[in-house]
Amino acid sequence: MIGIIGGTGVYEIVTLGNEIEKRVLKTPYGNSPEISLFKLHDKNIVFMPRHAKEHSYPPHMINYRANIYAMKKLGVERILATNAVGSLERSVTPGDFIIPHDFIDFTKLRNGSFYDDKTVHIDVTEPYCNELRRIIKSSGDVIDGGVYVCTEGPRFETPAEIHMFHMLGGTIVGMTGIPEAVLARELEMCYASICTVSNYAASISPNNLTIDEVFEIMDRKKHELVKLMDTTISKISEERSCYCKGALTCAEI
Repeated sequence: MIGIIGGTGVYEIVTLGNEIEKRVLKTPYGNSPEISLFKLHDKNIVFMPRHAKEHSYPPHMINYRANIYAMKKLGVERILATNAVGSLERSVTPGDFIIPHDFIDFTKLRNGSFYDDKTVHIDVTEPYCNELRRIIKSSGDVIDGGVYVCTEGPRFETPAEIHMFHMLGGTIVGMTGIPEAVLARELEMCYASICTVSNYAASISPNNLTIDEVFEIMDRKKHELVKLMDTTISKISEERSCYCKGALTCAEI
């Protein structure tokens, strides 16, 4: 079972499949968004709109624990996420696809763990599944590696914040990638992200940032993004040989 968590611009991935079923799952953390289940390349696919129907929830209000728990409940072992991001570097341009290998977490108020009642120290030396990342890299024209900086939102970042993020080693900045990656690791699911660069970040861009330019780029790149995901899914094998599937080993006290 392969899960897709889609943000802006990838909802049409569902139209490539067949035998579509719609479901809403109850979890201990609340209900999931409406999920689409379908077949693609003879594989079972679960598509979840991260922001729910009609982009109802802004990044800081998404119920990340309910979303990831619902994926696990359905039997998902691998998650392909898509994220719209701003670039912190001139060389990473709007319209590029980048596959992050690490992250820096600047979120503030989000529930970032399933383990509130027992002590679990999950290892994130390799925060994103390298096995999934390799498959994505072999499936299209992407930038291999980068550091994803996640902010709380919903506002865009200040020029001073962007300068700081870049000094710390950040490559791209977004509002939705964390705690998704960590929560997936806590439930021993593979997780990798395909980030679409929708704009230059504040002070790097010559103009003030608007949400319109984000949606404009995402709309222009959505067909390429869906093709990249389709090719990636076609190459995913049944067996996992990565660290993710045993992430809880030696993590619990």
